[in-house]
Parts: sequence; C-alpha cells; structure tokens
Amino acid sequence: MKADILIVDDEEDIRNLIKGILEDEGYKPRLASSSKTAYEAIDAKVPDVIIQDIWLQGSSEDGLNILDKVKSRYPNTAVIMISGHGTIETAVSAIKKGAYDFIEKPFKADRLLVMIRRAYEHVSLKKENESLKRRAESIEDEIAGDSQIIKNLQSMLDRVAPTNSRVLLSGEPGTGKNLAARYIHSHSKRSENPFMILNCSTFHPERLEKELFGNVNGYLNEPEKLGILDFVNGGTLLLDEVADLPIEMQGKLVRVLQEDSFQRLGSSERIPVDIRFIASTNQDLEQMMALSRFRQDLYYRLNVVPIVMPPLRKRRHDIPVLIDNLMKTLARQNETTIPKFNLQALSALQAYDWPGNIRQLRNTLEWVLIMTGSAQKAEYGVDDLPPEIKGHSPITATGNNPQEFIHLTLREAREGFEKEYLQAQIQRFGGNISKTAQFVGMERSALHRKMKSLGIFSDDKPETDADNIKKLKRA
Repeated sequence: MKADILIVDDEEDIRNLIKGILEDEGYKPRLASSSKTAYEAIDAKVPDVIIQDIWLQGSSEDGLNILDKVKSRYPNTAVIMISGHGTIETAVSAIKKGAYDFIEKPFKADRLLVMIRRAYEHVSLKKENESLKRRAESIEDEIAGDSQIIKNLQSMLDRVAPTNSRVLLSGEPGTGKNLAARYIHSHSKRSENPFMILNCSTFHPERLEKELFGNVNGYLNEPEKLGILDFVNGGTLLLDEVADLPIEMQGKLVRVLQEDSFQRLGSSERIPVDIRFIASTNQDLEQMMALSRFRQDLYYRLNVVPIVMPPLRKRRHDIPVLIDNLMKTLARQNETTIPKFNLQALSALQAYDWPGNIRQLRNTLEWVLIMTGSAQKAEYGVDDLPPEIKGHSPITATGNNPQEFIHLTLREAREGFEKEYLQAQIQRFGGNISKTAQFVGMERSALHRKMKSLGIFSDDKPETDADNIKKLKRA
C-alpha cells in the first residue's frame, strides 16, 4: 500500500514537479498552497507524509508553524521540510520541532524518493509499535490461565523479558508463539523501540537477503533501500518459522549474531546494530540439524533460552479463562455486550482437542458471534457451537441420541452414560481427579471406585489411609 502524501508549497511549479515525480512512482499525492488549504486537506484525511515548504507567501502561517501543529495533533505523521533559502540553523530548528528530515531546493528526484520511503517506513514502524502497546493487555489475556503448565510459562516469560537474551519459541501452530514474542518485547527495556516480524517462509532467498540487509544506491541498478535490520535497530526482531530460513541465509545470519553488524548488498562496509533476536518454529530443529538442513552454529546462538508453548489440549483447565478473556476482547472490538457460554457448552469446548490451538479457539468464538449473534440471547449453548465441536459435549454425546441406547437395558445405558460423562469430565480437567470429583459432586475416593467399576483408568492414584495419616502428621 502506497503512502498518502500531502505536498504543501506556495509555488505551483514546485507542487507540480513533486507531484509528477511521485505519480511516476505510483503515488497519488494531494496538493496545498497555504496553511489554510493544508489544514483543510489534513482534516479531511491525515496524511502519512507531508512535504512542507518553510516559506509560504500569501499564507497566514509559515511551514514551521504548520509543523508545530501537525506534530502536536498527529505525532505519527512524518514531515519533510523543503526550502530554497535554507540554512543550517533553519534545518536544525525544523528537526528539533519534530521534522523527519530537511532537503534544500533544488533537489534530486532520487534523493527525495529515498527520503519519502524512509519516512513512510518510519511512520509504519511507529504505528506498529503503538498497535503493539494497545495489544499488550490482550496479549496477556491470550496466554492467561491458572493451570500449572501456564503458570510455569508465565514465570519463564517474566524472567526472560527484562534480559537481553535470545529466545527460541517452539510449539504447534496456533499455540501463541508470536504472542509470547510480543509479550517479551513489551515487557523488556526495548519496549519503546521497534518490534518487527520476519516470516522466513514467505520470501525467495534473494528477496529475503534484500529485505533483511537492504542495498546501497546503484546495486543492480536499483535505488538505495534500507533493510529490516536498519529499521529494527534498538528493538526486537522475531524470526518467525526460522526452520524455513534458506541454508545460504543461515550462514549470513550467524555472522550478524556473532558480530552484531551487517553489510548492505553492494557494500563492504559493516554497520553495527543492537537488536534482540527471538526465533520461533513448529519444527524439530534438532532433527533438521541431523539432516544437515539447519546449521548447528545458528541453532546454538538462537537457543539461549528455549521456551516450549504448550498445546491447548494440554491445558484444558485454562479454556474457560481464555474464553472469558477473548469474549471480552470481542465485546470491546464490537462495542456490544456478548453472552457467556453455559456449562454444557463450556464442557464441549473443553472436551474438544483443538488441533489449531488458541488461534482456532479465537476463530471459533468469532464464528459463534457472527453466526448466532448476541442479540436476544441470554447465553450461548451447545447448539450455538460449530458442528465439529457440538459432539464433544458429555451430555449431547448421549442424551440427544437415545437410539444409540435403545437396545440396552437401563443399567447398561446408565453405565454407558456415566462412563462417557466421567471420561469427558476427566479430560476436561486435564486428568486432575480432585478437580473432577469436586465438579461432579463426589468424594475423590468414591470417584476412583466408580472409575474402577466402569473401567476408566487414570495416572492420578487414589489416596490411601496411610496417605491421609501422613497429611495429618504434617499438619
């Protein structure tokens, strides 16, 4: 998407000259000749970049006054100041007031275009950073929970975030690896600086090299281009799906990590950088190393602090908390009140295996909201869930299909229901028999006896009298 650019200059020839240069590059710039027409254009739509002349004849305000007001109202708009009578003092004054850069007339078209590209990329990074800060609360919501597995994860993230250590996030797709990386950045000393994601699987090797390192002017007859390493300097770079990084790029990245510097394409000069690297993968990097598809030296430089993101099926107990948080986020985004799920629907959601993990859960909640709406509903039930999830309710799996039990005696049907119900509840609470017993209203030892009689097995052993005596002695 091209930047929205506003050209403010009192000379029609200059306005049209810059307009023609930009239109040749695919931009659709807007024009203003005075402070009055500039403010009208800005009020109609706030531009990404303003090319602002300092001296405006016949205008009630000059360019520096316009710069002041724009930066106070719209700090994310980049302003490039131009002047035919510029001095060092004028340029310094403009930069101090918040101008992105200063260029004297007459200027070369290539230099102006490079400046505009850099200004727009700078603006985009600032907007991304602000978006990251706004999402900080929802990020924490999506990795929330009170299961032991998530408590351990949260503890690890909180301990590693303030450090400058590299982190390797692994886990199935949809488990929240990108969220964890954002969480680490937003709780680090670099939180005011850029956070960027480089998806290693989406670029051709040559394109990836150019995106990462940039190139000098004239390289392959192309204008100067800054790379991702330029823009993220001082911040955090997430190497998303690092296992897909081409093998030839892995060696070049090793040198960046080793020397904290890089070379632009077409240059022999090494440029120092200060970047925190986080990598994520859903593949087994150790197996890839054994197959010579991933470099050992890169693995050990990235794998300083390994963190495994647990799949949702391993933390079913957290699903109600996640649903509550995600539904609150959806309510804020849609500016409406959204019903809660009843216990039967929650049981079905907890019993489902979630192959797509948190991402699939979030998509499912949006599906429910879109397909059923929230108006006229007191609560969401099993019937409001997608078809693939409905059948996982411990009640609907039996109660809504009596034909399954028509050939059974009452005792056999009751035992079948009890077995299926208890298996679903045990799965719902992640195998925790104490919590299952509390929910179904049974003593823990009685539940164990019932499970044994129904042929349900669990790793959670019943407490013996000796265990209870030991507890009393410790107390």
